[in-house]
Amino acid sequence: MSGRAAVPGLPSRYPIGELLPALYADDDLAQRFTAGLDTVLAPVLSTLDNLPAYFDPALAPADFLPWLATWVGAGIDPAWPPELQRAVVARAVELHRWRGTRRGLVDHLRLCFGVHADVRDGGGVAWSAEPGTELPPAPTGELLVRVWPVAPGATVDAARVLEVVTASCPVHLTCRVEILPGPPEAAPGTTTETTGG
Repeated sequence: MSGRAAVPGLPSRYPIGELLPALYADDDLAQRFTAGLDTVLAPVLSTLDNLPAYFDPALAPADFLPWLATWVGAGIDPAWPPELQRAVVARAVELHRWRGTRRGLVDHLRLCFGVHADVRDGGGVAWSAEPGTELPPAPTGELLVRVWPVAPGATVDAARVLEVVTASCPVHLTCRVEILPGPPEAAPGTTTETTGG
């Protein structure tokens, strides 16, 4: 939070010397002494005057974003550009609402990595309105996530995508991530595999 330390030349909106009784208005020692206090207090008063901006992800200082992210449970990567960090913090509540669902995982991957995603869950759950319907096949025990870049020719970091998918994958499933060069109809790309955790 270096932006809230002493800032050379930052004027105080409320100079202490002007608040002293008239007797000290022409006292050089009192005015110089209070000017030194103004230098120390100016960043504090500036922060307090702008406090609402610190809680708005679009306006908060970049070094304040990681702390603001902890308030809303947003896992942000310090290597991400500030614009992406701001977007993740701003959408954290919405992403939490959909956490653990296909939509939530697809939205999270799109926001963080700029990719489209196709999530295949081998949970084996089915329903039917007809009595006596056959049971669904045995679950595959695998969560398959196929991703491809939104922008043609863009690269996707498979290891980082896998980290996000693994964090969302239930422990009883195996996660597999496939990086495709384009939509799933295109030729398959690289495959990375891990167990849930």
